[in-house]
This record gives sequence, structure tokens and C-alpha cells, in this order.
Amino acid sequence: MKRTTLSLIAAGAALAAVTSVAAVAAPEEGPAATGKAAQQPVERTSLLCPAPSSSELAETTYTAYTPKTEVSSDSGTAALVPAARSLAGKDDKKGDEKDDKGDKKGEEEKPFLAVKKQGAPVTAEENGSGAPALIGLAEGSLAPGWSAQQTTHFTAGAGRGLHGAACSAPDTDFWFPGASTAEDRSDYLHLTNPDDAAAVVDIELYGKDGALDSEVGEGIQVPPRSSVPVLLSTLTGKPQTNLTVHVTARSGRVAAAVQALDQKVGGDWLTPSAEPSASVVLPGIPKDATAVRLVAFAPGSADADLKVSLAGPNGSLSPAGNETLHLKSGMTTAVDLADVTRGEPGSLVLTPTGDSGDTPVVAAVRVIRGKGADQESAFIPAARPVGDRATVTGNGAKGTYLSLTAPGKAAKVRVTASAGTGGGTAATKTYSVGAGRTLAADVPLPDSLKGTYALTVETVSGGPVHASRTLTLSGAAADGISMFTVQNLTDDRGTVTVPAARPEMGVLLD
Repeated sequence: MKRTTLSLIAAGAALAAVTSVAAVAAPEEGPAATGKAAQQPVERTSLLCPAPSSSELAETTYTAYTPKTEVSSDSGTAALVPAARSLAGKDDKKGDEKDDKGDKKGEEEKPFLAVKKQGAPVTAEENGSGAPALIGLAEGSLAPGWSAQQTTHFTAGAGRGLHGAACSAPDTDFWFPGASTAEDRSDYLHLTNPDDAAAVVDIELYGKDGALDSEVGEGIQVPPRSSVPVLLSTLTGKPQTNLTVHVTARSGRVAAAVQALDQKVGGDWLTPSAEPSASVVLPGIPKDATAVRLVAFAPGSADADLKVSLAGPNGSLSPAGNETLHLKSGMTTAVDLADVTRGEPGSLVLTPTGDSGDTPVVAAVRVIRGKGADQESAFIPAARPVGDRATVTGNGAKGTYLSLTAPGKAAKVRVTASAGTGGGTAATKTYSVGAGRTLAADVPLPDSLKGTYALTVETVSGGPVHASRTLTLSGAAADGISMFTVQNLTDDRGTVTVPAARPEMGVLLD
């Protein structure tokens, strides 16, 4: 038999084998069968947590959780490991050190915090200034909806208070309205790189008169699998009370968050605003807020004119004297709204006026509670909608508050409280949120709760819902100060759209 004949027979056998595998693997239902795209669970999720504090008095609690899904399986992994600490712009040689076997150090490092199964939150604690930034990866069944949170409190020094931040996915573009380089503020931008190659980041600052000159903010190196803190006041010579910070990654990707430390009113994490949009929602201003400052910015080439509304329990109204807001392109605008909530919880909603078009904007509010030496502050950036599902961890039996806002159409949401980190049984409750209103939800508690738990919010019907969770700490643990922190809940993107596909044998005959 000639070699050519043998080749043809082998090719035919290979084609038959491939065709057989394709037929077996093709689903009876789904994108390939129906010709339509379908939503499938993600198989890989990354989360990054910034270094929580430089205070020796700091006490930090980390929590992580993956919600239960219809197809529950414990075949996946989800773990957070410490990142290396680096100084801004400096090379970190630690990442290249090798052990005696020639392998890179840290590759087999024990996880700092690992989720073992769906529906079961886990926790860890670290005290002092040595608590690390964390790099996390979840795969398989533990990836969809994987969420993590770090909560820190300390009672003395600049920024004393309760600091909370949901660990976030890496990206390449971030906006932070509400930052400051004022003399009583020390704002640090934390940049965390999860990858094995260095990232290069540019930082732009915008004040009330426009962009600030700063060559120091260009080309900042973030070494592989490391976290870099950047003191914003070192990027500009003139103090600015209200700033918008724009962070872009030239190469690679990072997670970014600003830790604001104030000498007089405590501090908290300022997380990125939702991407620029013509309408924005800032959910969950506490009912006992004594001062609210709105900071907004129009990043495009056009000015923006916005209607300012406060969505409360009984409907929406405009703050007297601040019914509208004009934003000049490229200039940060700040408005003090005093005690705008007047004893009722609410959310700020910014929408374009009839004459302004759809100019995209970013925004955040700084909220202050308390008076005199007992003041404490937190930040609420513009939030994305909850979407199909959003989760926030680290909730306690006391001092946890959930705010739900439907800025347009009325909506119905389902809230599930998971089992506790030390035991308990999950509980679920459904809420109706009126159009243009904010609902301060009575958070369901797990039965026989031990430890902390996760809250998962799902949109059941109606229009978009924006949500935030507030944690409070008072009494002896807070040194008599009413400490608090607020985190937005946004779609966990636990599913991905899979396009329709079908076997195509023609590619094997080319």
C-alpha cells in the first residue's frame, strides 16, 4: 500500500474521530442547539484587596463567600494570598527571589483565606500595620459570585474610624471624585497588580480650575503581584480640597482604591465611581448624616447640567437651593448639602436637565455623622445597578443596614442572608421598592447565627435597583464614636454570555 493511501486513510479516521467527539459533546439544548446565545456561569474570577492600614492599632477582619447556584458543586477553588509590598515607582526584587529548588518564592504559599464550598462564608483576622494586600483567584464552581471584604477599625490617629472596602476585580480605567490633598487630609491611592508582569499606570488630577500639572504621576511602575501606595499630595504642589483622580493603566491591569485619612473627621476607603454616565445614583446616605458633600466631574469635552434629587422613603424631592448642578468640562465641582436627609435615609440621583443632553459624569459623596470631636466620615461613589445578583460580606448581627433605591421604575428584589462563618441557617426575604424611592430594608438574619454572614441581593422584576450596605460600630470598641463605613453592591457578573456555536467540519478539510 502506498504512503499516500495510508495518509488518506489516517486523515479519514481522524475526521471520523473528531466528528464523533463533536456529536457526543454537542449539548441537546443550549446555544449550539437553539442557535441563540446563553448565559453560563463564569469559570474564573479575580479579586484584589488593598493593604488595609499603616496603623499599629488597626484590627482588620477579612471575609469571603461564594453564593449557592442552581448547579452546586465543590470542585472549584477560591483563595486570597498576600501580595508583595512596594514603594511607588520602585522595582520590587522580592518577586524574583528563588528558593533552593529554583522555584519562585510564594508560588506554593499557603492561602491567607480560602472558600471551600458554596454558601459557606469564611473569615480571617490580622492586627497591626502588617496586614497585607491580597491577590485572589477563584475557579470552577466557586468562581460565580465570589466576593470578599476587608473591614478595619482603629481608634486613634489620622483617619481613625471604621474603614471598609469590597475587594475588586482588576481593570484599566478608574475615576475617583472626592479625593483631596488638603492639609488635614492624607489620601493614598493603592494600586495592586495581580499579574506576573509589571503594570504601568498614569495618574491625572483635576481640581476646581481643571487639570493639575504633574509629571510625577506619569509612568508609575507597579511590580508583578505587588501593591503600591501613592500619596496624592506628592503629585502636586498646591493643596486642593476637592479633587477628581483619573487612573489609567498604560500596560497591564490593576485594582485601585483611595484611602482617605482625615485629622478631624476620621476616614474611609473611596472606591471608584461607576463608569461615566449621563445619570448616576449614589445610594444609602444614612438618616443621621450631619453633613453631605457632593463632588462631581464631567470628563468629556462638554459641560453638564444636572437635576439633583433625593430619593427618600416617600418619594423624590430636590434639595432646597441645590435643585440643579452645572459641571464645567474637566473641572471638579463640589457642593455642600448639609444634613440633606433630615432624619430619613435617602439616595442622591443626578439626571440630565432638558437642555444638557447626555453628557457623561462621575460623582461621589462624602458623608459625615456625629458632631465635634466625635465626627466620622465615609464615602459613597456613584453605583452601578445590582443587576441579576450582587453580594456583600462581613455583616454582623447588629449594626448592618441595607439601602435599596429604584430611581426609575418600581422593582422587586430578593435578599438572602447566608449562614454565618461559625454556623447558622440561611434566610431569605423579598422586598418591593417604589419608583423614585429608597427603602431602608430590614435585613433578614440567619437562624442560629454565629459569626458574620453574607448578603446577596437579586433583582426579581421591575426597573434597575441600586444598593449599598452600611456597617456601624459604636460603644467601647469604637471609643464612643459612631463609626461607620458604606459599600455599594453591584452586579457580580457571575455569568457570561456564550454565543451560539455549531460544529464546522469544513475547517478540517482545508
